[in-house]
Amino acid sequence: MGGRSVAGQVFVLQVVIVLLLVVSAVVAQVLQVRHDSDLEAQNRSLAVAQSFANAPGTVAALRSKNPTALLQPRAEATRKATGVDFIVVMNTDGIRYTHPKPDRIGKKFVGTIAPAQAGHIVTEHVHGTIGPLVQVVVPVKAPDGTVVGLVSSGITTAHVGGAADQQLPLLLASAAAALALATAGTALVSRRLLRQTHGLGPSEMTRMYEHHDAVLHAVREGVLIVSGEGRLLLANDEAHRLLDLPEDAEARHVLELGLDADTAGLLASGRVATDEVRLVKDRLLAINQRPTDLRGGPPGSVTTLRDSTELRALSGRAEVARERLDMLYDAGVGIGTSLDVSRTAEELAGLAVPRFADFATVDLFDAVIEGAEPRPGTALHRTACSGVREDAPLYPVGRRIRFVATSPQARSLATGQSVVEPRLREASGWRAQDLERTEQVVEYGIHSLISVPLRAGSLVLGVATFWRSQKPEPFDAEELALAEELVARAAVSIDNARRYTREHSMAVTLQRSLLPRSLPDQSALEIAYRYLPAQAGVGGDWFDVLPLSGARVALVVGDVVGHGLHAAATMGRLRTAVHNFSALDLPPDELLALLDELVARIDQDEPPADGGAVVTGATCLYAVYDPVARRCTVARAGHPPPAVVRPDGSVDFPDVPAGPPLGLGGLPFEAAELELPEGSRLVLYTDGLVEDRDRDIDEGLELLRTALKRAGDSPEDTCRAVLDLLPARPSDDVALIVARTRTLGADRVAEWQVPSEPAAVSQVRAAVTRRLEEWGLDDLAFTTELILSELVTNAIRYGRGPIGVRLLHDRTLICEVSDSSTTSPHLRYAATTDEGGRGLFLVAQLAERWGTRYTPSGKIIWAGQPLP
Repeated sequence: MGGRSVAGQVFVLQVVIVLLLVVSAVVAQVLQVRHDSDLEAQNRSLAVAQSFANAPGTVAALRSKNPTALLQPRAEATRKATGVDFIVVMNTDGIRYTHPKPDRIGKKFVGTIAPAQAGHIVTEHVHGTIGPLVQVVVPVKAPDGTVVGLVSSGITTAHVGGAADQQLPLLLASAAAALALATAGTALVSRRLLRQTHGLGPSEMTRMYEHHDAVLHAVREGVLIVSGEGRLLLANDEAHRLLDLPEDAEARHVLELGLDADTAGLLASGRVATDEVRLVKDRLLAINQRPTDLRGGPPGSVTTLRDSTELRALSGRAEVARERLDMLYDAGVGIGTSLDVSRTAEELAGLAVPRFADFATVDLFDAVIEGAEPRPGTALHRTACSGVREDAPLYPVGRRIRFVATSPQARSLATGQSVVEPRLREASGWRAQDLERTEQVVEYGIHSLISVPLRAGSLVLGVATFWRSQKPEPFDAEELALAEELVARAAVSIDNARRYTREHSMAVTLQRSLLPRSLPDQSALEIAYRYLPAQAGVGGDWFDVLPLSGARVALVVGDVVGHGLHAAATMGRLRTAVHNFSALDLPPDELLALLDELVARIDQDEPPADGGAVVTGATCLYAVYDPVARRCTVARAGHPPPAVVRPDGSVDFPDVPAGPPLGLGGLPFEAAELELPEGSRLVLYTDGLVEDRDRDIDEGLELLRTALKRAGDSPEDTCRAVLDLLPARPSDDVALIVARTRTLGADRVAEWQVPSEPAAVSQVRAAVTRRLEEWGLDDLAFTTELILSELVTNAIRYGRGPIGVRLLHDRTLICEVSDSSTTSPHLRYAATTDEGGRGLFLVAQLAERWGTRYTPSGKIIWAGQPLP
């Protein structure tokens, strides 16, 4: 009857069930008694309270001068007669007239009386000084229906019930009888089990079965047991393998197992056979068969099978060698087809499965994936995983793994040598990596692995692991050599991809640092932009937005032919040069001329030492938009023309003269002036948007026109519609700017013509002050008068008429003074003895920015002040 035997366990289970039933019955009985007690207490309290409230004389007593004297004796008599714990009579305000304890008469009743005051009955469960009780409050109504008082009656639930005590003995007796029956039944079962197992205990039975099963399936000979009717009773793993039996072979007739007629007939006959060699499919098997009923056993036969295909084994090894040579050839051709680290790792894993292993994983250091040199001791990244099935419990792709020191992978990384684990179930060092996951791997059927470090020279890039599950034999020395050769070839390709990734990352970083991170604040244009790098690598496309004087904005788009660091560096130099030249406020055609000279000089001063690419081939488009005149001046050097989307949705490509690419020289650049109504969209782009290997530029321009017609009004919508023309990874860089024009209205522009006489300065100051008051910029009146006085005085004294003054109310207050002279003033620091020379210094101190720009008719000196 011990708890370790089957009978003992059954007995314990029966005892637990009986106890649970008894406890459940007792709990149910207690709950039922409690419910009945509550209901009985409620009914009794309600009956007593209603009887007392409706008794003759109760209403008259409540209206008497001393209700307590009349009602207290009656209430106590009724309480004792009915068995309730209290009867309290109170007025409508809850002041007691009666109470079992006289000292509480005249005090406020404790409980809910509001519904009773309205003529309703109140029943509530409370926990009073005498314990849990049920109290009822009923109204006392006069003949006219008015409530003249309240009666409350209550009784504790402990004074009601008692049926549970009578039923508990019956429940306990039933439980004792059930336990006695369980004990007797368990004893009978135990005796019968001992008789049938010949006295062997559970542990002995389990050990005997485990030994039998282990021996049966561990032998390298197939074992079959066939019944007297010719049905297969048992077949070990080797028999399944040698005869290629179906999984449900047991219990089927041997003639239905798909064997050849001779072999099936031999097994069904049950006759004695000794070393009979038969060709079963592609194997030569030596068959021995003996009957099982020689010593009184059951009818049937036992058959053993032994594979004797030695000659075929030799030819099989030759076939394996040829397949391995083919696989190494395929590795040289199929691994490293791209300069992508992850893709190369996937090619290695995909080639190894299923030709060499059932599963293959590649783990690389994070630094290798990023293009840097690996740092030993850091975590690895599961980069590739391939297998004959997708549900293997190996670490998934993307998992960061830190191998423990005892694992085969860690030992390979530390020593640079390959490691073979022939039996994973016994490899404690490998299992220490993750006890739960490694147990799942073993249960899944993976039983052997090879870990090979990915070495490129002195660098260890990661580790490749090959896993075996379907083939029962572990990896051997020949397979280890094959794995090392395969990984060695892949490591070279991965290292090449790593080096390319490093160079590519450097170029991308350089290019990103050279492109604008954000657009400057300006009011003339609403701008959206996009930049898409090329699939082949970093290119030289670039763009910029440059605020100019007079609320104007310059847009520039450029393209350096080629890819890589050279193109990115050249793009940065050109962008810097455009920034510097734009500060001179030059017209677009003159700026391109200076840029052309700069590129030509760079080519002459820095010829490529290795015959590589030069700057020649760079193109550029430069446009300046004036929100006051609503005109845009455009010049281009070998660049595709801009597109203009009018407010009505029409699209055209303005005829802007196409100059030669930068650096060629020989021809001047010409500018075109475009009139752009407010709300027009100016689209600037590089040739990667409209040119491709599969189409020429005319077809690309038509596709762009169609996309612009379908696009929404906003620049962002336009960018999205235009980029739909491109594949996910374009073959060339694409830079795109969409700018919707705004105008500076006439109410924000003021202009005056000034006579060339000093007396006119005061008149201009007065007019400017009035305009500033209209704009609400009174705080800037004083400094504006000082700046204007100095600039107008200089124009009258040193310039030529006509002289004009213009104020622009934009993000800043811009004051411009124009004249017909081309001489440019310059800032100097006057000595203490000089009588003049301090004017421009004063302007530079008062203004946020100031400068000079030249026009076809002269020059303009301007100064900008921040708005208050």
